[in-house]
Amino acid sequence: MALIGRRDGRNFGYGRQMSYAGSQALKELFDGGHFATVKAHSDRWRAFVRWCRSEDGPGYNDARQIDLQTLHNYANYLRQQIQQGDICIATAQNRLSSVNRTLAALRGDQDVRLPSPSQALGEHRANVRKRSPDGQERQHLHRVIELLIEQNHNRVAAIALLARETGMRLRETVLADLPRLHREATRFGRINIQDGTKGGRSGAFAPRWIDANNGVKAALQLALSVSPNASRNLLARSESYVVFLRDVVRPAREILHQQGIKGLHDLRAAYACERYEQLTTHVPPVNGGLSHHIDREVDLGARQQISYELGHSRIDVVSAYIGGRS
Repeated sequence: MALIGRRDGRNFGYGRQMSYAGSQALKELFDGGHFATVKAHSDRWRAFVRWCRSEDGPGYNDARQIDLQTLHNYANYLRQQIQQGDICIATAQNRLSSVNRTLAALRGDQDVRLPSPSQALGEHRANVRKRSPDGQERQHLHRVIELLIEQNHNRVAAIALLARETGMRLRETVLADLPRLHREATRFGRINIQDGTKGGRSGAFAPRWIDANNGVKAALQLALSVSPNASRNLLARSESYVVFLRDVVRPAREILHQQGIKGLHDLRAAYACERYEQLTTHVPPVNGGLSHHIDREVDLGARQQISYELGHSRIDVVSAYIGGRS
């Protein structure tokens, strides 16, 4: 559907639905070619449209309503997703860049755009962690867990402990099938992390087994004890994931910050640091370790294992958790 006439119709004349309009404008911009590029931009544009129509968004379904403040609000939302560990910085920056590109295609101008996605996010792509993650000291973490429970943030306490003991992402801790994991821990001495995982792995249900030590079993017990009635995970039957993040997780973040834990993603990094030390008997680089003193095969083997346990497909990603090889 090529644009006919003026751009003053709904979605600048490209159709009634914002997601469809964006895809059509991109196809026209690239003159029917560059299929992979058009698809990538279209997928990210659809993610933006879903946010627009969600409880967190402005409720728009007409691109003419989008202004600069809308884009800044979306950047704030993506920043929260980064802090929660749901997406990485690169994904957020790519989504903002695609929104810029699609809006320009729809509007026919550059009047509504974020000049610098990284600046708007307040984040910069950093493939190597420089700061030692919070939550590595268990005694301190357990005090934080107790404080969360005292202030009726029971489910967030369970999330924090699961993230630290299993290396799960936030979404994975919330959607984990707790009875299944408890059964696996009891029968096999290990658990297979499957629920809420990213589809970017080689199959959304690729095996991801980790040993169920006493810490993992304790985390599962806490999660089971605070799981809502008739639920297999940490969500109530009538509760959506988005609402849970807004109404349950977000109010507890201030307590975590006050107690010196920057975010739940740091607890995942703390897990990775501990696993590196267990696998190599050396302190990870981000904690002051000198990886060039470690046999290269041992270092790479540890990074490969940690990558698997965290649900990644590339070992270079592990540097964002434990630091680079010096």
